[in-house]
Amino acid sequence: MDHGGHDMGPRCSMYMLWNTQIINTCIVFSQWHIHSHVQFFFSFLAIAGLGVLYEYLRVFSRDFDKHIAVKLSGRRTPLTASARSSPERSDAEETALLNGVRVVRKQGCLTCLYRSAVPPLYRVMRAALYGASVGLSFFLMLVFMTYNAYLIAAVILGAAAGHYVFGATMEPTGAAGKGMACH
Repeated sequence: MDHGGHDMGPRCSMYMLWNTQIINTCIVFSQWHIHSHVQFFFSFLAIAGLGVLYEYLRVFSRDFDKHIAVKLSGRRTPLTASARSSPERSDAEETALLNGVRVVRKQGCLTCLYRSAVPPLYRVMRAALYGASVGLSFFLMLVFMTYNAYLIAAVILGAAAGHYVFGATMEPTGAAGKGMACH
């Protein structure tokens, strides 16, 4: 069939099953089209690097939240005495909740009612970090959905390397983060 003399060139291969295709593989975008083994190698490294970056963002976000909590711990203000003595929700507690202030009550301690508002700048920074990590995790999910064994290995190796590098410490409770989850 004649197409008017236009050479279509190589097209992206799209597989919906496990594959090991290298040449003519497209990664997420048609512009990220692999034409050679060298391109595939550098794409593998780039995807592994994105896995490492995801782990870095996850740990950085956790540490940033801890930094904010420490900074705000000195600014916690106890609610009024009448609010502390009542086991039911007080007017002060209800007002705090309606104003977007998180009210923390220590277990078994009705006199230990505190509140801390996160300043808008920190809220924006936390939202930006969260958005970046969610966006990156969904991008890596799309790479995973190429069903290409090598690209899947790149995501896993990058996440494992990032966890090794940035996961040198853990919580005393042994609680683990949520890991490489899409959301």
